[in-house]
Amino acid sequence: MALTVTQFEAVERAVRAGAPHEILGTLRDALMEHFGATEVELLLADYSSTVLQPVTALPYTAQPLDVRTSPEGRAFVSQEPYGKYIAHEATVNLHLPVTVRGDRLGILTVRLPEHRCTPEAVDGMTGLAELLGHEILVAERDTDLYLQARRRRRLTLAAEMQWQLLPARSCARREYAVGGQLEPAYDIHGDNFDWSTTADSLTLTITNGMGEGIHASLLTNLTVNALRNARRAGIGIADQAALADQAIYAQYQGAQYVSTLLLFFELATGRVQVVDAGSPQLWRQRNKVVERVDFEAQQPLGMFDESLYEAQEFQVLPGDRLIFVSDGVYGALSGAGEAYGERALARAIQAVSFLPAAAVPRAMLEELRAYREADPDDDALVVCLDWFGRGPAPSHSSVPLSRPDPNDRP
Repeated sequence: MALTVTQFEAVERAVRAGAPHEILGTLRDALMEHFGATEVELLLADYSSTVLQPVTALPYTAQPLDVRTSPEGRAFVSQEPYGKYIAHEATVNLHLPVTVRGDRLGILTVRLPEHRCTPEAVDGMTGLAELLGHEILVAERDTDLYLQARRRRRLTLAAEMQWQLLPARSCARREYAVGGQLEPAYDIHGDNFDWSTTADSLTLTITNGMGEGIHASLLTNLTVNALRNARRAGIGIADQAALADQAIYAQYQGAQYVSTLLLFFELATGRVQVVDAGSPQLWRQRNKVVERVDFEAQQPLGMFDESLYEAQEFQVLPGDRLIFVSDGVYGALSGAGEAYGERALARAIQAVSFLPAAAVPRAMLEELRAYREADPDDDALVVCLDWFGRGPAPSHSSVPLSRPDPNDRP
């Protein structure tokens, strides 16, 4: 059965009219009424992006599903619909990515009778999953339901502040795709990333926080908001750094400071302006060659009064991959006390070449965890930016919807 415009509009109206905390229930009722769905479930990616958490009764949700081993995880990683045939019921579990402009929120699972799971229906349901993602982001202004459902355990106060400070965990448009991850996800202190886009530009900042706990989080919050305030005033990144430097120095008088890497990308040309104010590193993968990109080091923000900053320039080309890491990555120690170092980092970047930008940070941090063989004693941040430029839109591999196998029938 095809998804008609009238049916789509009926479901859309119902979801938009629902109360913020009742969006899933409203969607479930509408899909059952209009399309004969027998089950509807929403799963949200947790803060570490390793499991999908069912949205059920709070404060804790039902048993989470592993992203790496579950059918739902397959759809989440591939960002393509995936159907699983249930032979004894003659139904299909349709797993649909809930994604908003590249930000991977989770998976919507809809169980449909086999005869209703047509390609047209899959396309329509995929659109409804995207609609659900937009509605969740709006609803989070009025309810904690979806934020709570993402948690396997309680966040520390410092981590709560850091996660609320992020723009998203991934974003994609024609010219680029970007993804970031912080660790330890439930106890992060001061590392952070931020981005903002316009029709013609992308501004990206990578912050390597100083200190521990709430003090580090407060320092990073001041830094990120000072940079945002300056950016929203429409000034260049060198002056953004100078104004943030003044704000931090005025508060801490040089006793606390922040290492930050600021970048401004011209989307039409790939020209990039950079202010390197501290320890975050930039690595570039171009034509299978991985190398560190060095800039003239300038003073961390807030170290001295009225520091002046200058922007440098470099060029990105279509096909470039940029990897940004904090010192909690390249300075991590193994169980034997050996630093992770540049050689290991370059190998890790090569090993995840086949992954999309949104999945790279998680994969690199998992490899880092295995290297450390112990709980981290410092924050670790990885941000990946894939640059496409303004040529033809990038192609994406698809994972086909699995169809009923006659051998599965009783």
